[in-house]
Amino acid sequence: MATTDKPRRDTVLITGASGGIGEAIAHCAAADGCALVLVARSADKLQALADELGAEHGVPVRVLPADLGRPGAAAALVAELKRRRISVDVLVNNAGILENAPFAETKAERHQALIDLNIGALTGLLAELLPPMVKRGHGRVLNVASIAAFQPVPTLATYAATKAFVLSLTESLAEELAGSGVTITALCPGITATGMLSSAVEGNPTLARLPSFVVGDVMRVARDGWRACQRGQVIKVPGAANLAATIGGRATPKWLLRRIAGAATRWAK
Repeated sequence: MATTDKPRRDTVLITGASGGIGEAIAHCAAADGCALVLVARSADKLQALADELGAEHGVPVRVLPADLGRPGAAAALVAELKRRRISVDVLVNNAGILENAPFAETKAERHQALIDLNIGALTGLLAELLPPMVKRGHGRVLNVASIAAFQPVPTLATYAATKAFVLSLTESLAEELAGSGVTITALCPGITATGMLSSAVEGNPTLARLPSFVVGDVMRVARDGWRACQRGQVIKVPGAANLAATIGGRATPKWLLRRIAGAATRWAK
């Protein structure tokens, strides 16, 4: 007897979906036939992306504008998901901000903003959405970190520290979740051609002189991250040069890694 059951369609929630890596991952998920929930501050950009993905791939796309850096925003988002009876199968924690300046020259509220979004919102969404995944025995998480997570980065000190938190949390949870049917992945891209890089260049014109081969293509980075997430790979570093740098960084004594990072920063000024 023929069955009429359709294959299960995963619902993917992507934060920071209005541009950059988040938008590119949305294209990857839609191409795989997933239903999407797009989250970012800009309602107009999200709706334009939703219309594009729906027309191109024929998948349902919901838009939930939110500023996840604000207190209580993650909990409010989850409450709205429950109100709409949306069950999240794949969580992509991509929302994040960067500040490229010496620590002492950066206002305290800016440091706090990085911590609130890059760490607070990510952890809050995990705390809310991971338990239901474990209960169902099905789910995936993709946390967007950075190669900055592997080493100290002068002038990006707070940003790098937040990404180190993301990487450490992901690795710890990967072991906690073993055998649960839920996997978690940290995507650790290097410098990538996104709006975030453009903003960083405005603050530090030296970045504009970076050779093109060290700047990753955003769609390629997104595809690598999405595929790693689907495989349940714990850490994905896109690009051979980035991977070599992270492996070398982990093998290098901490004191020497600090000296190298400091020298590189002073040379770039």
